[in-house]
Amino acid sequence: MLPSFYSSWRHVFKLDPERPIDDATLDAICTSGTDAILVGGSSGVTFDNTVDLMSRIRRYEVPCAFELSDPACGVPGFDGYFIPSVLNTKRSEWLIGHHVKALRDYSHLLPWESIAGEAYLVLNPDSTVARLTGAEANIGSNEAIAYSQVADRLWNIPVLYVEYSGTFGDMELLKRISNSLKQAQLFYGGGIDNPERAAQAAKAADTVVVGNIIYENLGAALSTVGAVNLSMKEQGHVF
Repeated sequence: MLPSFYSSWRHVFKLDPERPIDDATLDAICTSGTDAILVGGSSGVTFDNTVDLMSRIRRYEVPCAFELSDPACGVPGFDGYFIPSVLNTKRSEWLIGHHVKALRDYSHLLPWESIAGEAYLVLNPDSTVARLTGAEANIGSNEAIAYSQVADRLWNIPVLYVEYSGTFGDMELLKRISNSLKQAQLFYGGGIDNPERAAQAAKAADTVVVGNIIYENLGAALSTVGAVNLSMKEQGHVF
């Protein structure tokens, strides 16, 4: 049976262990009504800064999950773990190579009942994650849909994450990707810095991930929670 710790998530705040966040901001985020906190980042994530952030989040009742991209940062105690792969990378290590090495050394330690595969489709060529992983982000819409269907239909990966990190994405393409999926839960992240954009993303994606704006404009970040919930309610989503 596949893990389902994330199945009811509509709105998620993503926190980067490398980026400082004060107690007042963290309190506002964790008590905002968001469905979960997702911990992860493209660079600078260490065991120590992950432990520190998790221990602070754990003072609250909000569910908390971790994107485990480096086994050296495998901190125990999260409600769930996502293992990301990049679908449109040129470098095989980001698709399967790192994963094989990690499982060779650590598979006996992993809480498999709380782990879900997460396929990233990176569509902003200027993002840190695109540069780090060598993602071919300048692709056409039909190719983007094909990548999505490989993850969803051929590989049966439970979570497809469309990532525009740093910019607001193409919502029409996101809707087309959503309509092409059979079983994967669609996460969207990128450029959500106001309630209007949050509501737009919620009309296409199953789960909306809000990250950078937390560190730039807390009020705007908090406003996205109600916007996503209202949009989902209007569409009659049942999770």
